[in-house]
Amino acid sequence: MLHKLHYLSLLYIIIRVYKIGGYVLNTSKKKVVQLLFLGIFIFLFLTNRVQLWMGLFLLGIIFSFIFGRFYCGWICSINTVMDYISNFKKRMGIKNYNIPSFLKKKYTRWLFLGFFIIATIFSSKLGEKQIMLPIAFLLGIILTFFFHEELWHRYLCPYGSVLSLSAISAKKGISIDKEKCVNCTKCAKVCPSLSIRKEDKHIVEKKDCLVCLRCIDVCDVKAIKYK
Repeated sequence: MLHKLHYLSLLYIIIRVYKIGGYVLNTSKKKVVQLLFLGIFIFLFLTNRVQLWMGLFLLGIIFSFIFGRFYCGWICSINTVMDYISNFKKRMGIKNYNIPSFLKKKYTRWLFLGFFIIATIFSSKLGEKQIMLPIAFLLGIILTFFFHEELWHRYLCPYGSVLSLSAISAKKGISIDKEKCVNCTKCAKVCPSLSIRKEDKHIVEKKDCLVCLRCIDVCDVKAIKYK
């Protein structure tokens, strides 16, 4: 009964978050939401109930069919800490190492996802049901100290790999107005997952977009919206 109440509480919170994102989409609101869920993650970890976070992730998958990878940009505790690390590195002028070319192969994310699933099953059989999420949390943070966020978001994050499938045809997402776009490339440069690519004009790949709003913030001609 207690577990059901926890999941119902998480369901209510995530519905409220998606309403916030749908109607008042801005960076300041995102930061509040990110810190809220980071606090929830830390609380669940300290009380040995971090497995409840997986219920939140499953809800994120369901909502991603409509809203895209909103979970990644607004809710994921790994991404929240990575944001702060990246901002710190930028202020301090710390440069990233080049991502090894073999990690940029298309099959890398699926190999890592397969490994993560096998490791999760194996650890569960050993009675360690809560260990893989904290490991992913630490791995994502450590890598961000040395590499661009793209490495984790686009190639290694197992949760992001799953969401890249469910969000590929999301009804809502970041959209760039081709009539207003001046091809300045500012949006592509700040994208943490490199989901914005240039053709005749810039377009956004929904499967990799984190809905983090960085592109909206830097667009001087207001050509980018979440709709």
